[in-house]
This record gives sequence, structure tokens and C-alpha cells, in this order.
Amino acid sequence: MAEVIPSLNTCLNVTKGERKFADCIKQKLDDNYYCWYNVPIGKSSRYPDFIILHPDHGLFVLEVKDWSADNIQERSNKASFRVLCGTEVKEFKNPLEQAHEYALEIVHLLQKDPQLVHIDTRKPLFRWTWGVVLPNITRKQADKLFPEEIIPPHRMICKDDMYDSVDAGIFQELLCGMCSYAQGKLSLPQIDRIRWHIFPEIRLPHRQMALFEQNAEEDEVLPDIMRVMNFQQEQLARSLGEGHRVIHGVAGSGKTLIIGYRAQYLAAVCSKPILILCFNKPLAKKLKFWMQEKGILDKVQVHHFHEWCGEQLTARGIPKPKQGQDAGAYAEELVLKVIDNVDNGRIPSSQYDAVMIDEGNDFESEWFTLITKMVNPRTNSLLVMYDDAQNIYKRKSKLKFTFKSVGIKAQGRTSILQVNYRNTKEMLDYATKFVKDVIKPIDADEDGIPRVKPITAGRRGPAPIEIELPNPPGEAEEIVKVLKEAHAKGTAWKDMAVLFWDKEDAHLLHEEFIGQKIPFIGKDKVTFKKDEDRVKTLTFYSSKGLEFPLVVVMGGRIRKAAETNEDAAQLLYIGLTRSTDQLVVTYH
Repeated sequence: MAEVIPSLNTCLNVTKGERKFADCIKQKLDDNYYCWYNVPIGKSSRYPDFIILHPDHGLFVLEVKDWSADNIQERSNKASFRVLCGTEVKEFKNPLEQAHEYALEIVHLLQKDPQLVHIDTRKPLFRWTWGVVLPNITRKQADKLFPEEIIPPHRMICKDDMYDSVDAGIFQELLCGMCSYAQGKLSLPQIDRIRWHIFPEIRLPHRQMALFEQNAEEDEVLPDIMRVMNFQQEQLARSLGEGHRVIHGVAGSGKTLIIGYRAQYLAAVCSKPILILCFNKPLAKKLKFWMQEKGILDKVQVHHFHEWCGEQLTARGIPKPKQGQDAGAYAEELVLKVIDNVDNGRIPSSQYDAVMIDEGNDFESEWFTLITKMVNPRTNSLLVMYDDAQNIYKRKSKLKFTFKSVGIKAQGRTSILQVNYRNTKEMLDYATKFVKDVIKPIDADEDGIPRVKPITAGRRGPAPIEIELPNPPGEAEEIVKVLKEAHAKGTAWKDMAVLFWDKEDAHLLHEEFIGQKIPFIGKDKVTFKKDEDRVKTLTFYSSKGLEFPLVVVMGGRIRKAAETNEDAAQLLYIGLTRSTDQLVVTYH
């Protein structure tokens, strides 16, 4: 069964005819057909009603008109129609010409890609065509209404072509009959290239820091491999409608990417600010940098949770807790003070048209209760990303809670992302095997919190490298050698990260970096600016949500601890799933 992206249940202003045709697509087309409804193409703001793509049958662009036979006036020509709408006659552009223009725009966009055209003729490697869907007009009526020179019969799908009784094979023949010539078949990488060109908003970065770079599509040389959201990710990103939603996703499944896409969309349609929250400071910096690069930081506020709490108190002139106490106690008192002042009305609720939480597994249950009060009840837009396998903080929430109990009403609107796209098969197999005895999948009902087992996307790469050293200083020395060798082969310093467990490891590492003149930046000062060409040194905690082409895990003591301790195992698992290309693990 074909799937239509986005789900029409989440779309506004869908006509009865469009919904009828979407249902017909789902019933009569198999799952090799990829279908999009009312999605903008390229950089333009043009929205074809339906785009359909099939590996063998090519590209279809279709316009749907809910006209009835009685309402179409006699006077018409190839360019336009006069249609009775209520008591008024209005003139409409010929929908076939409209679909043709959209199709030409898409094809001209794709012809710029050498891998999608014949080298000698520059013609597309695939079939392409256009047509009109008339859900309220039978084929017999259409033959009388539309001369062949205005809408040829083979470019129409009519009311009686969409009946439930019509065989799926006959319907597919009608659709494919719109194209009068044969062409080659499309491979899955070519389909991804087509999606990369048509829908730039679903592109994945070559590097994490380039997620929203504006000039990516203006590169003179197109990349050999174009990475885009998979269809499940795209469906989720485009179909996130009103209400509370929870997405349970494994490491590397694209949770943060979906938040970025959603923020782009909401920034254009919301009147109140949009809030993105996470727990880790480096992740908050990364998200803030992305929003700044996209030019929407004026509409989208990004904070780590305790920073946001502090700003809420400061904005209302409410004193923060006294400094000098234990950091954990200070943070707890800070949150309680915000909760009390929201309850007594000094801090207003409903401040944001949308709230999105990344790495919600880091949050306490009472934090969720507080945050749900910040959502504008008119929009009721709350999105929570969660991965219980990365629940590494010793929270009270580890005692478990239901989302309903903290005010998140997401029943019927929860999704699971189980496929890891970040890591190669070799890396994910290594990480999973290493911690499989202490991190096990847990089932839960829709309102509970499952622990999801990751599935590899099948991307292959070099096996992780294990290096055994005699002692901790030897670990730091070997890490410097690995980084220098990678840099000599062309890897930028900023594309490398080293993960360590504690201050003792950090001291040995930084001392060696300084002595060997390796440019680096620690977790408290880490930035994601393009000109920041320094190795990132991060704790396992602060690496959550981040990724780098080359990651070195300073395994030392944590490997041994992870064999029996679940918290250490979860930390190690996070570290082992940060790399996109090469993973190196040292130990002693």
C-alpha cells in the first residue's frame, strides 16, 4: 500500500476530492509508489497537489479539481475555464497546464544533475508526465466537457476511475498511460537524488554543523551520495500536526533533525515564540547555532533547561536561589522556584505557540509538568523526543512515570524510530554487542516509556579500532597519534572529538594536547562555528545529541565498569554511537 506524505489527517483545507484521491492512491498503488501531497518544490513556493514517484514508471505531477459537470461553463479554452462557484462565475487556469508547468519546473531542476540525465542528450533518465484528477466528473461527462486539445482523455483520472470496484491494476495502467514514452528505471540512490533536489528541507548534512547551511544547494559540484531523511522520518516531520506528540528514537535515528525541520515550519506560521529545550549545554549550543544559521533565532528560543528556568526568574525580577550551595541543590531549588511562581501566577503560562524537547529522557517528571503549562492551549503543540537507552542521569524519573501523569496527552500520537542512520553497521554492531548484557529492550504501552532496540540502516564502513595501552598516560599519547594521522590525511580538527569519563582523564588528555600543540576546545567552551577548527574534548554526558566524523573514546576504566554497571554501560553506549565515519576506542 502506498503512503501519502504528509498524512492528510494533519493537513488543513484538504478538499473532499483531494482526500478521495489520496484514499484511492493508498488503496490501489503498491508500496513502491512514493506520494507527496501539497509539498513545495525546490526553492519556489509552488505547491503541486500530488507528486508521485515510482522506480519503474517515473514521475507524475497531478492537479485535483473538485468541479462538478454542471458548474463548468460552456465558454472555455486551452488556457482557462469558467466555473460557477456558488452564485459567482470564476475563471480558473486550465489545471492540465498548471500541472505541466509544475512538472517542467521539477524536470529542469533535476536536469542539472549529471547522474539523472543521459550524458549525450541531457534528457532525464526517467519517465515523467502530468495530468488532471476530476473526482466529481465521470469519464463520459469529461469526454463531452473537454475537447482533446484542452485535456486529452489519457491525461485524466475521473470519478468512475476511482471507484472501489475498479481493479488496482487497471487504475495503475490509467496512471502510467499518461506517459507516452518509455525510459529507464530508477535505482534507490537515484530516487534519493530526486528527493534531495525537489525537497531541500529534508537533506541530511555531510557534517553535523552544516545541517542548515544556506549554500549547500548552490555548490557547483554536487555530492556523489546525497543523504536525505528516510520516508519514515520525512512522514513524521511533515505530518506533525496539532496536539502533544512523543517520538521514541534510538541514537542516530534523526530525532534532532526532525526538531530542526519542525522549527523551520513553525517559525513561518506561529505568532508567539517557539521554545526548544534540552538538558545538555553543548546540545543547546548546537541547536541555537542551527537556528541562527537558518535566520529564525528571533522566533525560536533555544535553551538548556536550567538556563531557561533562570531566565524566567530574571525576566520577572524574581531573585534566583543563593549561590554557594551544592550545584545539584542549587539546580533543584531553581526549578522549584519557577514551578511555585508559575503556580502563583507571577510567571505566566501559555508563553509559547510550540515547545519541543530534545533528549527528553534527561528530564525529571516535574519538569515535564512545568513545561506542558508553557504551551499555548490554542495551538497545543508539544513534541518530546525520548530514548530510554540514553537515560544516563540519576533522576527520580528512573523510577518511571507515564506521560499522561505529567500532562503529556499523546495517546494515539506516539511514534518509534528504530533505525540508526548515523553509524555504520560495524560501529552499531560493536556498540550493541559491548553493552547487550546490561542494556536490554523494554516493552511499554503507548503511554509508557519503552527501551527500543536499534536496527542498523546497513551503511558499511571500517571496523572500529581498538587500541590497548599499558597505562592512562599511554592512552593520551596514542590518542594524539591517531588525531595527527587523521589530520595528515585530510580530516579537519573540528571533525574530530575525544570523549572521556572524568577529570582525571581530561587532565591527562589536555596536558598531552598542549604539549603536542593539538588545537582543542573543552566541553564548557565548545562552539559550532564554521571557523572553529579545533578538536572537541567532551565528557560522555556532554556528547549526547552530537556527532562527528571521527570519534575517539578514551575507554580506559569505563569499559570495565560497563560490564556490570548499567549507568556506565549507557554512558559508553552513547560514546560509541557518536561517530558517523570512524570510531577508535583506547583502553588499558
